[in-house]
Amino acid sequence: MNLWLVILGAGVITYGIRLSFILLLGKIDFPDPIKRALRFVPTAVFSAIIFPDLFLQTGKLYLALDNYRLIAGLLAAVIAWRTRSVFWTILVGMISLFVIQALAM
Repeated sequence: MNLWLVILGAGVITYGIRLSFILLLGKIDFPDPIKRALRFVPTAVFSAIIFPDLFLQTGKLYLALDNYRLIAGLLAAVIAWRTRSVFWTILVGMISLFVIQALAM
């Protein structure tokens, strides 16, 4: 029972923190330079999450033809550039990684 109370409490606190930012920042009109800068935050965060998986292996830069994640990532980047579709980018990236790994075994 205590575990469920902790989980419920953590959920309420997390929801409250996020809601407070939405309510407070929703009423503030930011200057245009800040609005333009904030447009790049999702891309920067996504890159920070994805790039280490693509370019690093065992903590070192790994640019080789047997870096299957990098190859699939590059193919997904081309699809993203051409289609501008998140769905097709993820689908092609996942399928290409699966196929490349299956063919390599």
